[in-house]
Amino acid sequence: MGLTLLLFGLISDTFVAALVGLVGARRRIGFGWAFFLSVLFTPLVGLIFCLLSDKLPDGDRNWGCLGSILAIVTIGILAWLVLFILAAA
Repeated sequence: MGLTLLLFGLISDTFVAALVGLVGARRRIGFGWAFFLSVLFTPLVGLIFCLLSDKLPDGDRNWGCLGSILAIVTIGILAWLVLFILAAA
């Protein structure tokens, strides 16, 4: 039960951090920084930072290269952790 709960926590936290990143994409903070802060601290802290930053004019999006890099690295680390934990069980 503990292993399943850990895997569910990791996957759901990464998913919620990506949602916070999407909120940050329409603000000055951008997707990358919002996603990074959500993974580093908690999605709630990342969301607070997003909501405190200014909105972009005309509904533009600020993805930046940092967003893509962080998303790929985090998904890779999460996949590695899942495989490592499943192999140990």
